[in-house]
Amino acid sequence: MAEHDEVYDKARADRLAEMLRALAERIRELDRGGHLLGGVPELLRLMGDARSEMFHYEVRVTYDTPEVADSRRIVDEAQRQEPFHPDDPEDEEPWRHGQAE
Repeated sequence: MAEHDEVYDKARADRLAEMLRALAERIRELDRGGHLLGGVPELLRLMGDARSEMFHYEVRVTYDTPEVADSRRIVDEAQRQEPFHPDDPEDEEPWRHGQAE
């Protein structure tokens, strides 16, 4: 999943449950058609995707809640802004400092 890994909400948990159901259904389909072992490459890919997402589910308690993640984003954006200096003249051309006029 290409989702941001700092948040694990109910929608993501629901998608994991659906992923596992789809895997189980695909196994049943292959088995009914007599192609279970022939589907190994596909099943390995599906199981790898599910395994990765199950790991994220297991460690979800270490993730931020959506509210905390939003607060963290706001603080990060504020810290990236240039500091405001009310005493600086607005028309100052800082690239000209140090040049002979």
